[in-house]
Amino acid sequence: MHGLRWFALVLLLSAPLSAQAPKAKRPPNPSLAPIEDVAGLPRVLLIGDSISMGYTLPVRQRLAGRANVHRIPTNGGPTKNGVARLDAWLGTGRWDVIHFNHGIHDLRFMDDGQRQVGPADYEANLRKIVARLKQTGATLIWATITPIPDGELNPPRRFGSVAEYNAIAARVMRENGIRINDLNAHVTPRFAELQTPRDLHYQPAGYEFLAEKVAAEILAALRRP
Repeated sequence: MHGLRWFALVLLLSAPLSAQAPKAKRPPNPSLAPIEDVAGLPRVLLIGDSISMGYTLPVRQRLAGRANVHRIPTNGGPTKNGVARLDAWLGTGRWDVIHFNHGIHDLRFMDDGQRQVGPADYEANLRKIVARLKQTGATLIWATITPIPDGELNPPRRFGSVAEYNAIAARVMRENGIRINDLNAHVTPRFAELQTPRDLHYQPAGYEFLAEKVAAEILAALRRP
Protein backbone atom coordinates (compact mmCIF):
# COMPACT_ATOMS: atom_id res chain seq x y z
CA MET A 1 0.00 0.00 0.00
CA HIS A 2 2.85 2.36 0.84
CA GLY A 3 4.33 1.79 -2.63
CA LEU A 4 1.03 2.60 -4.31
CA ARG A 5 0.78 5.88 -2.42
CA TRP A 6 4.31 6.82 -3.47
CA PHE A 7 3.56 5.97 -7.10
CA ALA A 8 0.41 8.14 -7.03
CA LEU A 9 2.42 11.05 -5.60
CA VAL A 10 5.03 10.75 -8.36
CA LEU A 11 2.30 10.78 -11.02
CA LEU A 12 0.75 13.91 -9.49
CA LEU A 13 4.03 15.83 -9.34
CA SER A 14 5.01 14.85 -12.87
CA ALA A 15 1.67 15.85 -14.41
CA PRO A 16 2.01 18.62 -17.04
CA LEU A 17 1.13 22.15 -15.98
CA SER A 18 -1.67 22.20 -18.52
CA ALA A 19 -3.43 19.48 -16.55
CA GLN A 20 -3.48 21.55 -13.39
CA ALA A 21 -6.32 23.93 -12.56
CA PRO A 22 -6.03 27.14 -14.64
CA LYS A 23 -5.44 30.43 -12.88
CA ALA A 24 -8.49 32.58 -12.36
CA LYS A 25 -8.90 35.17 -15.11
CA ARG A 26 -8.78 38.84 -14.20
CA PRO A 27 -12.32 40.27 -14.39
CA PRO A 28 -12.90 42.61 -17.34
CA ASN A 29 -12.45 46.31 -16.70
CA PRO A 30 -15.95 47.76 -16.12
CA SER A 31 -15.07 50.84 -18.15
CA LEU A 32 -14.96 48.66 -21.29
CA ALA A 33 -18.50 47.35 -20.95
CA PRO A 34 -20.87 48.66 -23.63
CA ILE A 35 -23.78 50.89 -22.65
CA GLU A 36 -27.31 51.30 -23.95
CA ASP A 37 -28.24 54.73 -25.27
CA VAL A 38 -30.88 56.79 -23.54
CA ALA A 39 -33.11 58.10 -26.30
CA GLY A 40 -32.91 61.81 -26.97
CA LEU A 41 -29.48 62.37 -25.41
CA PRO A 42 -26.36 63.31 -27.42
CA ARG A 43 -23.79 60.60 -28.05
CA VAL A 44 -20.20 61.01 -26.86
CA LEU A 45 -17.24 58.74 -27.62
CA LEU A 46 -14.06 58.51 -25.54
CA ILE A 47 -10.93 57.26 -27.33
CA GLY A 48 -7.77 56.69 -25.34
CA ASP A 49 -5.49 54.43 -23.37
CA SER A 50 -5.61 53.19 -19.76
CA ILE A 51 -5.69 56.76 -18.43
CA SER A 52 -8.97 57.32 -20.27
CA MET A 53 -10.22 53.97 -19.01
CA GLY A 54 -9.65 55.28 -15.50
CA TYR A 55 -11.78 58.38 -15.98
CA THR A 56 -14.51 56.81 -18.15
CA LEU A 57 -16.86 55.77 -15.34
CA PRO A 58 -16.65 59.04 -13.36
CA VAL A 59 -17.16 61.03 -16.58
CA ARG A 60 -20.21 58.90 -17.32
CA GLN A 61 -21.54 59.55 -13.81
CA ARG A 62 -21.04 63.31 -14.16
CA LEU A 63 -22.86 63.38 -17.50
CA ALA A 64 -25.70 61.04 -16.53
CA GLY A 65 -28.95 62.38 -17.92
CA ARG A 66 -27.07 64.78 -20.21
CA ALA A 67 -25.19 62.52 -22.63
CA ASN A 68 -24.66 58.89 -23.58
CA VAL A 69 -20.96 58.43 -22.88
CA HIS A 70 -19.46 55.52 -24.81
CA ARG A 71 -15.82 54.50 -25.06
CA ILE A 72 -13.84 52.23 -27.34
CA PRO A 73 -13.94 48.63 -26.03
CA THR A 74 -10.20 48.39 -25.41
CA ASN A 75 -7.04 50.22 -24.39
CA GLY A 76 -6.45 52.47 -27.39
CA GLY A 77 -2.66 52.13 -27.23
CA PRO A 78 -0.41 54.01 -29.68
CA THR A 79 -1.49 56.04 -32.70
CA LYS A 80 -0.80 53.15 -35.04
CA ASN A 81 -3.65 51.31 -33.30
CA GLY A 82 -5.89 54.28 -33.91
CA VAL A 83 -5.05 54.35 -37.60
CA ALA A 84 -5.72 50.62 -37.94
CA ARG A 85 -8.86 50.34 -35.80
CA LEU A 86 -10.58 53.70 -36.01
CA ASP A 87 -13.32 52.61 -38.42
CA ALA A 88 -14.29 49.74 -36.10
CA TRP A 89 -14.20 52.01 -33.05
CA LEU A 90 -16.44 54.60 -34.69
CA GLY A 91 -19.02 52.05 -35.82
CA THR A 92 -22.01 53.19 -37.83
CA GLY A 93 -23.79 55.44 -35.33
CA ARG A 94 -23.71 59.23 -35.21
CA TRP A 95 -21.41 60.95 -32.70
CA ASP A 96 -21.99 64.44 -31.34
CA VAL A 97 -18.66 64.76 -29.48
CA ILE A 98 -15.48 62.67 -29.70
CA HIS A 99 -12.87 63.16 -26.96
CA PHE A 100 -9.64 61.46 -28.03
CA ASN A 101 -6.00 60.94 -27.09
CA HIS A 102 -2.93 58.87 -27.99
CA GLY A 103 0.62 59.41 -26.80
CA ILE A 104 1.90 57.54 -23.77
CA HIS A 105 2.25 54.28 -25.68
CA ASP A 106 3.86 56.09 -28.62
CA LEU A 107 6.48 57.53 -26.24
CA ARG A 108 7.48 54.20 -24.76
CA PHE A 109 10.96 52.84 -25.52
CA MET A 110 10.82 49.23 -26.69
CA ASP A 111 13.38 46.44 -26.26
CA ASP A 112 15.29 47.62 -29.34
CA GLY A 113 15.83 51.05 -27.76
CA GLN A 114 13.46 52.80 -30.17
CA ARG A 115 10.22 54.50 -29.22
CA GLN A 116 7.14 52.53 -30.17
CA VAL A 117 6.17 55.36 -32.54
CA GLY A 118 8.77 57.99 -33.42
CA PRO A 119 7.98 61.73 -33.64
CA ALA A 120 7.54 61.87 -37.42
CA ASP A 121 5.26 58.82 -37.45
CA TYR A 122 3.36 60.16 -34.45
CA GLU A 123 2.53 63.33 -36.36
CA ALA A 124 1.64 61.44 -39.53
CA ASN A 125 -0.63 59.06 -37.62
CA LEU A 126 -2.34 61.91 -35.80
CA ARG A 127 -3.08 63.62 -39.10
CA LYS A 128 -4.67 60.42 -40.43
CA ILE A 129 -6.74 60.01 -37.27
CA VAL A 130 -7.90 63.63 -37.34
CA ALA A 131 -8.84 63.42 -41.01
CA ARG A 132 -11.00 60.36 -40.33
CA LEU A 133 -12.59 61.83 -37.20
CA LYS A 134 -13.52 65.03 -39.04
CA GLN A 135 -15.55 62.93 -41.47
CA THR A 136 -17.94 62.05 -38.62
CA GLY A 137 -19.13 65.64 -38.26
CA ALA A 138 -18.68 65.39 -34.48
CA THR A 139 -17.16 68.11 -32.34
CA LEU A 140 -13.62 66.91 -31.64
CA ILE A 141 -11.68 67.39 -28.41
CA TRP A 142 -8.03 66.40 -28.12
CA ALA A 143 -6.70 65.57 -24.63
CA THR A 144 -3.03 66.26 -24.00
CA ILE A 145 -0.72 63.52 -22.76
CA THR A 146 -0.70 63.40 -18.97
CA PRO A 147 2.60 63.48 -17.00
CA ILE A 148 5.08 60.63 -16.72
CA PRO A 149 7.10 60.69 -13.48
CA ASP A 150 10.88 60.87 -13.43
CA GLY A 151 12.93 58.04 -11.98
CA GLU A 152 12.39 54.28 -11.85
CA LEU A 153 8.89 53.08 -12.63
CA ASN A 154 7.08 49.99 -11.45
CA PRO A 155 6.91 47.92 -13.63
CA PRO A 156 10.19 49.09 -15.22
CA ARG A 157 9.54 51.17 -18.35
CA ARG A 158 11.20 54.09 -20.14
CA PHE A 159 9.52 56.89 -22.05
CA GLY A 160 10.46 59.83 -24.25
CA SER A 161 9.54 63.46 -23.65
CA VAL A 162 5.87 64.18 -23.00
CA ALA A 163 6.42 67.85 -23.85
CA GLU A 164 7.83 66.96 -27.28
CA TYR A 165 4.82 64.87 -28.27
CA ASN A 166 2.32 67.30 -26.75
CA ALA A 167 3.86 70.03 -28.91
CA ILE A 168 3.50 67.88 -32.02
CA ALA A 169 -0.14 67.13 -31.20
CA ALA A 170 -0.88 70.79 -30.41
CA ARG A 171 0.39 71.83 -33.83
CA VAL A 172 -1.79 69.24 -35.59
CA MET A 173 -4.90 70.15 -33.59
CA ARG A 174 -4.52 73.90 -34.04
CA GLU A 175 -4.02 73.51 -37.78
CA ASN A 176 -7.30 71.58 -37.87
CA GLY A 177 -9.27 73.86 -35.56
CA ILE A 178 -9.70 71.20 -32.88
CA ARG A 179 -10.21 72.29 -29.28
CA ILE A 180 -7.59 71.07 -26.81
CA ASN A 181 -8.36 69.74 -23.34
CA ASP A 182 -5.05 70.33 -21.55
CA LEU A 183 -5.22 67.51 -19.03
CA ASN A 184 -1.46 67.74 -18.58
CA ALA A 185 -1.63 71.31 -17.29
CA HIS A 186 -4.72 70.45 -15.25
CA VAL A 187 -3.17 67.57 -13.30
CA THR A 188 0.53 68.53 -13.15
CA PRO A 189 0.27 70.75 -10.03
CA ARG A 190 -1.31 67.84 -8.13
CA PHE A 191 0.39 64.95 -9.90
CA ALA A 192 2.59 63.84 -6.98
CA GLU A 193 -0.48 63.79 -4.75
CA LEU A 194 -2.82 61.99 -7.15
CA GLN A 195 -0.59 59.51 -8.98
CA THR A 196 0.00 55.91 -8.04
CA PRO A 197 3.54 55.84 -6.57
CA ARG A 198 6.26 55.19 -9.19
CA ASP A 199 3.63 55.00 -11.91
CA LEU A 200 1.96 57.14 -14.55
CA HIS A 201 -1.50 55.96 -13.49
CA TYR A 202 -3.67 57.50 -10.80
CA GLN A 203 -5.34 56.78 -7.53
CA PRO A 204 -9.17 56.95 -7.58
CA ALA A 205 -9.08 60.61 -6.53
CA GLY A 206 -6.80 61.31 -9.49
CA TYR A 207 -9.23 59.81 -11.99
CA GLU A 208 -12.06 61.79 -10.40
CA PHE A 209 -9.96 64.94 -10.81
CA LEU A 210 -9.34 64.19 -14.49
CA ALA A 211 -12.98 63.25 -15.03
CA GLU A 212 -14.11 66.62 -13.72
CA LYS A 213 -12.13 68.38 -16.46
CA VAL A 214 -13.13 65.95 -19.20
CA ALA A 215 -16.82 66.21 -18.34
CA ALA A 216 -16.64 70.01 -18.28
CA GLU A 217 -15.00 70.11 -21.72
CA ILE A 218 -17.61 67.76 -23.17
CA LEU A 219 -20.47 69.79 -21.71
CA ALA A 220 -18.99 72.97 -23.16
CA ALA A 221 -18.78 71.32 -26.57
CA LEU A 222 -22.38 70.11 -26.37
CA ARG A 223 -23.58 73.63 -25.55
CA ARG A 224 -21.94 75.14 -28.59
CA PRO A 225 -24.44 76.00 -31.38
